[in-house]
Amino acid sequence: MTVPSSIGEPRHRHPSLATPTGAKFAHPSEGLFANLLTLYGLAWSYEPVEFPLEWNETGQPIRGFRPDFYVPSLRLFIELTVLEQRLVTKKNRKVRRFRTLYPEIELLVVYQRDFTALLERHDLGTLADHAA
Repeated sequence: MTVPSSIGEPRHRHPSLATPTGAKFAHPSEGLFANLLTLYGLAWSYEPVEFPLEWNETGQPIRGFRPDFYVPSLRLFIELTVLEQRLVTKKNRKVRRFRTLYPEIELLVVYQRDFTALLERHDLGTLADHAA
């Protein structure tokens, strides 16, 4: 993908800025993160499984946690959390419950500050630049 530069010559956009094909993401940051995974050569699945966290009296799941990404080569689930810190408490509660129930499953939580640092490292701007 090319974008005209200010002096008329085409320049290439960072590959992570291309729209991923086939996936519908809940937030633009997830699409950007998916492209970064691809850029690093990592195959991924988007929200492939929901883990039950709570059950009713008949054993039916009534609350769950669906991590954003799964990277099969690393056997790693990734949860991207770009919420403001004051809104992260509920998500952290789910993550703690997940880790208690499924200690054998690797989960990486990428918080807003970590994602912002990743964007800066690749000179991709800020989260606000990519918001819908």
